[in-house]
Amino acid sequence: MGKWQKTGWRAKPRVQMPDYTDAAALAAAEAQLAKYPPLVFAGEARRLKELLGSAARGEAFLLQGGDCAESFDQFSADGIRDTFKVMLQMAMVLTYGAKVPVIKVGRMAGQFAKPRSAPTETVDGVELPTYRGDIINDLAFTPEGRVPDPQRMLQAYTQAAATLNLIRAFSSGGYADVNRVHGWTLGFTEGEKAERFREMANRISDTLDFMRAAGVTRESAHTLSTVDFYTSHESLLLEYEEALTRLDSTSGKWLAGSGHLIWIGDRTRQPDGAHVEFASGVLNPIGLKCGPTLTPEDLKVLMAKLNPENEAGRLTLIARFGAGKAGDHLPKLIRAVQEEGANVLWVCDPMHGNTIKSSSGYKTRPFDAVLREVQEFFAVCAAEGANPGGVHFEMTGQDVTECTGGVHAVSDADLSDRYHTACDPRLNASQSLELAFLVAEELTALRGRSEGQNATGSSAGVL
Repeated sequence: MGKWQKTGWRAKPRVQMPDYTDAAALAAAEAQLAKYPPLVFAGEARRLKELLGSAARGEAFLLQGGDCAESFDQFSADGIRDTFKVMLQMAMVLTYGAKVPVIKVGRMAGQFAKPRSAPTETVDGVELPTYRGDIINDLAFTPEGRVPDPQRMLQAYTQAAATLNLIRAFSSGGYADVNRVHGWTLGFTEGEKAERFREMANRISDTLDFMRAAGVTRESAHTLSTVDFYTSHESLLLEYEEALTRLDSTSGKWLAGSGHLIWIGDRTRQPDGAHVEFASGVLNPIGLKCGPTLTPEDLKVLMAKLNPENEAGRLTLIARFGAGKAGDHLPKLIRAVQEEGANVLWVCDPMHGNTIKSSSGYKTRPFDAVLREVQEFFAVCAAEGANPGGVHFEMTGQDVTECTGGVHAVSDADLSDRYHTACDPRLNASQSLELAFLVAEELTALRGRSEGQNATGSSAGVL
């Protein structure tokens, strides 16, 4: 096997990628990107890998969330702030439920490209190339807009850099103060429909009051006013990924400089394909979406390719089957991991398997189905002796109406009110926080069962 090269993917079969018609324009855009600084740095990626390794051991929990597909038109400081804010609220609630640190990873600053089920779409008898994300072409249904434009990679880079700049400021500038974050959460539980979550919110308040009484303040404890926040995206557009790949002088390994964690989608995980080839050679933590068609045999091959040294935190397996289907598919994949003795982090993506077309014609995701898949994921992991180490949501901090259900009961008829997504439906701020409370209840129950089993085991050992 030859030494990995960042261009090696070009010799492999490629899927879900555009065919650029102007080779000179593509080469110019790639050359320009190659001169730009990386968006993230090797030390950050290595730190995230360590944290993910702790989550795989049950010592932390991963919260990964953000946009289905970032948009050029909808880009704003307020949008970034609102999503960041809701993720902090979710993380606080999950921390209380899990009693372990929550690793915060946004689908931000790079989530611009999307795989699609068909290469073209037809509207009113006109057939045009499918929209593949703002980094590739335009959502507007015009012949000019749907032509892949390599200059869009430069705009995506600029937007990602601005997003990261703001996130880093929010993370360390006092906006993430734990008391401020909990104050926002209390506002959610004041509503009559969210009353069931008030008890947990009050227990969190009591904990914070005790910490203040004990002298643990934001001035004396740096961790109460700052957070570590990482970025992630699907590494779909490999010309962009290669152009931002840099050699880490400390380790001598290659870094995908486009984001801290990159993942391979369920449609691009061919063991001998371009996307697996690229991801296999970078030092970043890698995610792998695991859908219903993934076989145990393929998973074993992919684990060997993507994590040949069986490094803790290197590989995150993101299960996405759909409500009612986890029991059919997840157990055999968990057993395949156990048979190989592989170090992986198991995470649940309850969004992608639960997309339906509503009676009003909008693509949506029922909140109840999302919750049910999370519950099934926890149950299967418990039955198979695996650690449920995280959740992966498509969500926004804005008050959109894209997913039905939740305490505010978004209905099919409501979807047209504020349906703003460029691609798939996202949980809104209220639904996201509600889901965090419900997942926290699952984590609390899981912790209780685990402690009960440990106590029983200890007693048996003594006797």
